[in-house]
Amino acid sequence: MTGAEASGPVAEPGSGPMAEPEPVPEPGSGPVAESEPVPGPGSSAGPEPVPDAASGRRRVARVVLLDPDDRLLLLHGHEPEDPDDAWWFTPGGGVEGDETREEAALRELAEETGITEVDLGPVLWKRYCSFPFAGRRWDQDEWYYLARLRGTETAPRARALTELETRSLSGLRWWTSAELSAARETVYPTRLAELLRTLLDEGPPGAPVVLAPEIV
Repeated sequence: MTGAEASGPVAEPGSGPMAEPEPVPEPGSGPVAESEPVPGPGSSAGPEPVPDAASGRRRVARVVLLDPDDRLLLLHGHEPEDPDDAWWFTPGGGVEGDETREEAALRELAEETGITEVDLGPVLWKRYCSFPFAGRRWDQDEWYYLARLRGTETAPRARALTELETRSLSGLRWWTSAELSAARETVYPTRLAELLRTLLDEGPPGAPVVLAPEIV
């Protein structure tokens, strides 16, 4: 999940307009994925990434999931050994095997939130990011897909976390555009509040917007 600059000083959990993040199930409380996508600063990283043929970067699909009230779902993650080094990010992760990016986006969303009833829309944004996480550096090309919640499930719960993900994820919650704009916590990508406002005001872009690289 990826990294870049902080959007401002990190607020204490529950300060301002933000509620405490919902707890992630303890290890063993649900099925465990066979692969091990690792939550990093804004991007989940797996042990068998599929690199882009030209750049050698890991191919990642992320989901900008909106509910019927235009709230955005974000996950709360941190360094496995340092809970104070924390951030919010969109669901998603690396392409596995012969998956398409669309298939990876839906699989990751289901594994991380349990949500499967969505309508996957177009690619909104693309970006390159590079960040350290769990003792190594990750170089990724990320595509952000718009998705709309189709069902009535608005209380997501992580469904298929590995042991490392369980140590690195501390919750998930829905954000309004106003809450995201007022947030003092770190959010990735760092322009997410601005990007969400533009999306809600103008709709999806005619072609994916290429964001500036974010390197930590």
